[in-house]
Amino acid sequence: MHEHAILADLVREIEDVAAREGAVRVRAVSVRVGPMSHMTPAHFTEHFTDAVRGTIAAGARCDVDRIDPHDPLAQSILLESVELEYP
Repeated sequence: MHEHAILADLVREIEDVAAREGAVRVRAVSVRVGPMSHMTPAHFTEHFTDAVRGTIAAGARCDVDRIDPHDPLAQSILLESVELEYP
């Protein structure tokens, strides 16, 4: 359940970026996952694929990097960038 809420917020943020920029599709996203977020990069990618199904980001590549465990954001999942396709 925790993962569902996190991904729902992230997908909403991605959709907001795409709408604001006038994109027709999201090609890729880049995120950083903290070790204290309770998600590994592989686990995050699985959930991401499910979360974007049926959205403008369906089929988008998801690049995941880890946040250093000593970083103050080690509990976070951060959207770093969104690669968009335009009409």
